[in-house]
Amino acid sequence: MPPTLAAVLAVLTVVVILAVIHVPLGSWIHRVFTSPTHTRVERLIYRLTGVDPDAEQRWGVYAVSVLAFSGVSILLLWGLILAQPLLPFSQGRSMNVDTALNTAVSFVTNTNWQSYAGEAGAAYLLQALGLTVQNFVSAAVGLAVAIAVVRGLTREHTDRLGNFWVDLTRGTLRVLLPLSVIAAIALVACGVIQNLDEPVTITTIGGGTQVLQGGLVASQEAIKELGTNGGGFFNANSAYPFENPSGVSNLIEIVLMLAIPSALPYSYGLMVKDRRQGATIAAVMAVLGFGTMAALTALEVAGGSLEGKEQRFGTAWSAIFASATTSTSTGAVNAMHESLQPLSGGVALLNMMLGELSPGGVGTGLYSMLVMVVLAVFVAGLMVGRTPELLGKSIGRREITLAALAMLITPTLILLGTGTALIVPTSRDAMLASGPHGLSEMLYAFTSAANNNGSAFAGLSADQPFLNLALAACMLFGRFVPIVAMLALAGALARQGRRPVTSGTMPTHSASFAGFLLAIILVVAGLTYFPSLALGPIAEALS
Repeated sequence: MPPTLAAVLAVLTVVVILAVIHVPLGSWIHRVFTSPTHTRVERLIYRLTGVDPDAEQRWGVYAVSVLAFSGVSILLLWGLILAQPLLPFSQGRSMNVDTALNTAVSFVTNTNWQSYAGEAGAAYLLQALGLTVQNFVSAAVGLAVAIAVVRGLTREHTDRLGNFWVDLTRGTLRVLLPLSVIAAIALVACGVIQNLDEPVTITTIGGGTQVLQGGLVASQEAIKELGTNGGGFFNANSAYPFENPSGVSNLIEIVLMLAIPSALPYSYGLMVKDRRQGATIAAVMAVLGFGTMAALTALEVAGGSLEGKEQRFGTAWSAIFASATTSTSTGAVNAMHESLQPLSGGVALLNMMLGELSPGGVGTGLYSMLVMVVLAVFVAGLMVGRTPELLGKSIGRREITLAALAMLITPTLILLGTGTALIVPTSRDAMLASGPHGLSEMLYAFTSAANNNGSAFAGLSADQPFLNLALAACMLFGRFVPIVAMLALAGALARQGRRPVTSGTMPTHSASFAGFLLAIILVVAGLTYFPSLALGPIAEALS
């Protein structure tokens, strides 16, 4: 089969699968977060933790709950990592203080950036009790925030957005846990390992020796992809055969990354009682996501290079994986992004720079897209001389200020962080390349951290104090500033009444609005990042 035709069929396969599953999955998520009843397990959790599940929270209390839970999680995970040498099943693993802090922040913020080699830095107990647990709850936090933001659009004359602890529990137990169990079984059937075996030393074909590490891989792999986390059990991540042994497992992992983010627009349409609103957002996500997927795949197939790619996947499926992982906030890799064609690496960077809203991470993609919807409505209202409205809610100074804050924090972190790192001698020495590619390495690292992605141009030796702390700061602010801003925006919208639809109301479900929204996203990203992209991947491609 010609490579081009194979690539087209590969992309279409992913499109068809997502088209089939997004409606039932989106409907299920809607039912989970609108159900008035609590399961027995949930009621037991609420009693043990002292939570009143029927008491709803103001946006400020909801935000404080998110921050408190995440802050405590960072401290506990940091302590667990530092105590690893003293714990059972430590296997001699340890991390220094700054690497441990970077790792704790990384997994709690759903970034899963790894400055350490997966199997060499984390033993079985840390993987299971620390990292895997955070893979669940960090994804559930993003999902909870998205649901709270949607409630802000649907409610009137109230200051309540729901209960964070209920949303966190339901997202974990009713959505992520059952889906990850199914995914783990499927991955085990494909050959992904799941054991507690001690490392095995084997003799290679060349006559040398190699140590093969076992572990609880399938269970972590499932939630790693489903929760758009991305941290690898092994240093080679999903390029390693124990994590991703075949083309079938590769397809499963791609679908898992995209499943929940692609289904959330349908859930949104159901929650706002207008499926057309969800369809509009889904259409824009699809154009961006599959457009960049097609572009990245075409560039790699045309380049014809197998450098940094696994032959069991080939060029097309490696490119599709790279696009899926950067258009979501997953960050898992089945190929070395350092070895992508210059413009292909630029597309991967652009996916993250767009805000990872095509379709984005679990929850984060939806509320990031809603930020752009608010901006598009505001700009359109100014153009026609009418008060901007979204679903009958006015977008005034307070609302647009909060949306702008949520939107601008990430490029600020990326550009300032990259610029600062390039003038610090220790971080500059960590770059293994010079010129445009060296800039791309550093730019990619801060883009990945600030957008909570976690993938990397692995030519950057990031495990050193400055980069560990700087990237940890980017992860923290890139995660929680938008969350607080979006919850404040949701609170402001919930307090409003709903204006009736008139002949002058601008529809936000039409094809013209979808086109306008798409243009706003591309213009904002282009104006913000084009200079850095021009100096990095574009300059490298032209050199």
